[in-house]
Amino acid sequence: MADIQRWTVTEPYLDVHCGLGEAPYYEAEHNTLRFVDIIKKRLHTVDLHVGPRSLKTLQLDMPVGVTADVEGVDSRKKILVGGKSGVYLLDRETGKSELLRKFYDTEEKDERLRSNDGAVDPEGRLWLGAMNDFWVGEPQAEGTLFRFDGNLARQAIRTSLTIPNSVGWSRDRKTQYFTHSTEKRIIAFDYDASTGDITHERTFWKHDGGGDPDGFKLDEEGCIWQAIYGESRVLRISPEGKVVGEIKYPTRAITCPVFVGTELWVTSASEGDENEVESKKYGGGVFKVDVGVRGLGEFKFKLNKPSPT
Repeated sequence: MADIQRWTVTEPYLDVHCGLGEAPYYEAEHNTLRFVDIIKKRLHTVDLHVGPRSLKTLQLDMPVGVTADVEGVDSRKKILVGGKSGVYLLDRETGKSELLRKFYDTEEKDERLRSNDGAVDPEGRLWLGAMNDFWVGEPQAEGTLFRFDGNLARQAIRTSLTIPNSVGWSRDRKTQYFTHSTEKRIIAFDYDASTGDITHERTFWKHDGGGDPDGFKLDEEGCIWQAIYGESRVLRISPEGKVVGEIKYPTRAITCPVFVGTELWVTSASEGDENEVESKKYGGGVFKVDVGVRGLGEFKFKLNKPSPT
């Protein structure tokens, strides 16, 4: 990786000490950033016009792994979230949530699982990964990548996963990418936008380091910005599957990126190793750096049931 573009971030924008910061989402209409703390069951929001002092925290009653906007619904009031048992509408004023559809219809599986990462596809469907909840201990191969259509029809797309992570689509909407952290790879599929079907599974990129690929986002040039949990970095991977850029951070557990204009913002998790004094200092913070390229925009979930405004 000698001839690649490099950036270095030395301190956080938000020194917030999340237990497990994840799912940063840029609300372009309001110039705000929201993100979750899965372990502490919180939704954080910061007004980027004002800065760090505007940080607001909403305490939730369950772990939330990812959030999305709903078409036709004011996102300042309600958003879609992947929560403990499936897909919910979250009231951002009260912190209360309405369960829309569960992952499974059995209580045992329901108790053992929680949401992790996911995203809304170009046609407004939610792709959402479920994995073992923290109390289970070391994650088992009990996870699934689900697809929820706008009418809340549920389909298990890929099963026997351990840590399903980010999902994203190429600019031409013909390729779907999916990170399975425990396999240390980004998987590519041919994607049919009209049906939501994926075919022709292949390995797009495989990580050979000690850390694990976590969340990612795509930029306008077709590159994937892949967070590497445990290695203090985000890698920029070209459409050909080559590493062409690297951002280094002052803490190891980098979890998920999002674009705000040409800036790449990332969340992180607290550092559990007492020997890693420097990494522990900023663990759980939110970081940003200008990388000179914009990201692809987010899609909104097209909920076909009567929805609150």
